[in-house]
Formats: sequence, C-alpha cells, structure tokens
Amino acid sequence: MQQLEQPDEVLHTRNAEFQQLQALVANRTKRHRQQAFLIQGVRPLSIAIERSWPIRALLGPSDRQVSDWALETWQSSSARRVLMPGEMLDELGEKADVTELVGVGEIPADDPARLPRDAGPIVVIDRATQPRNLGMLARSIDAFGGAALVVTGHAADPYDPQAVRASTGSLLAVPVLRAEGPEQVQEWLEPGTWQYVGTDETGERELRELDLVRRTVIVLGNETRGMSTAWRDACETTVALPVVGTASSLNVAVTGSIVLHEALRQRIDAGA
Repeated sequence: MQQLEQPDEVLHTRNAEFQQLQALVANRTKRHRQQAFLIQGVRPLSIAIERSWPIRALLGPSDRQVSDWALETWQSSSARRVLMPGEMLDELGEKADVTELVGVGEIPADDPARLPRDAGPIVVIDRATQPRNLGMLARSIDAFGGAALVVTGHAADPYDPQAVRASTGSLLAVPVLRAEGPEQVQEWLEPGTWQYVGTDETGERELRELDLVRRTVIVLGNETRGMSTAWRDACETTVALPVVGTASSLNVAVTGSIVLHEALRQRIDAGA
C-alpha cells in the first residue's frame, strides 16, 4: 500500500471544479453538456482502460494509501491526474466503503458507424425509465454475444452512474447509441437486411420458432407501457415469453436476456 504521487492537480476544497465533477453524478444535462461521465469501481475502470476508452481525468485520494492496482493504474495513466481529500472522492465514488480511483470518461457520439453489422443481435430499448435496466441489458448483450444497445425515445441516460455500475463495466465494452425512434434506427441499418422482433405480453409467436441467426433487431418496450405504436409498426413480428406463478410479467432486462440467450444458442448450433 502506497500513496499516490505526482498529480497534475490537487483539489483541497469543494471548489467550482469539484462541483463540476459532482454534477456528473446526478445531473444528466450537465453530463451531456460536458460530454463526460464518471467511471466508478475497479472492474469498470479496468475495462475502460483495456478498451482504450477516452479518459479525460483520473481522480485519486490525497490523504490515504491505495492498493497496487490503483497505484499501477495511476502511474501508467496518460489522463490528467487529480488528487483530492478521500471524503470528497468517496462522494464521487458513491460506494459504502472507501474509493480508490474514479475515472472521468468521454461520452462518444451517437455515430451509426459504431454499430457492428455482423456480430449478433442489436438490442433496442424504447423509452426505458430505469438506468439499472440499461446497465443490466448491456451486461447481457456482452455476455450473450449481442452487437450493440440502442436507447430510443425519452429515456434514462445510459451514462448515469447507476447504469454503468449495473453493467459491471459492460457499457464500456458494448457500443451504446441513442436514437429518436425506429425511423432513425432503420436509416442506420441496411434496409431489408434486418428483421425487427418485438417483445410483448400478447406476442404472435413463440421465441423458439424464430430464426435468430439472421441479422436481428430485438425491440424491448418501456417497463410499464411496453413498445410505442411506432415500434410496434416497425416490428415484423412479436414474441411473448410465457410466465407462471404469481408474476404478471418479467423485468425488461430479464426479457432481453432470455431472447439474447436463445439467439446465442441458435448461432452456436448453426456454427455461426
């Protein structure tokens, strides 16, 4: 255990710069105005570094020792290195225990060139209200070989710290884009080469009947109201996942995970 040294800057008080960092925790408007978000936790920050994610600053404690991981990350970083009192860093880390490092990541542009065309299904979630669901979906996309996550409509922010934490870093490994709605997504993808499959309690077909080896866009609706009319019209078919017991429906991230797993199973069976 050693203390961090040779910072580019040291913050001693909750000055204007610290307040700008603090705004990245809970203020969506300021996150997107600054085009920056916080990367909290060992795994998300490690994945960001492994994937060469643009990191504007690395924040560390000025008054306590850190682990070998934090020391090595600090010393090897080319980002601006900022030290501050541990209690201030803990506010940015939002953890119950002490925080060693927090990264300030750059929010990428919603550029359709970032969408892989031949790497599994693209998942669209329409008007999601819970950041954690976005994070959990990104985690499942990462785990089950999906290509990307597209968030449409007036929705939660995928760069909310809750989403990044729930993804355990997968939001930094999976392309995530925001779009207005189906027309924009359809413009991004080659017309006629993708099938659009919606999930709905009154779905027309069973999941196992679908050919998910094809290029597929999986559409998930709002947690309460389901898909919008525009997305229903854009989908060629809808699937329902039967449930038993007292549950009335599945969490949207769970629904997406089940469809993604079936798509992976089919691709493995087909040798794709």
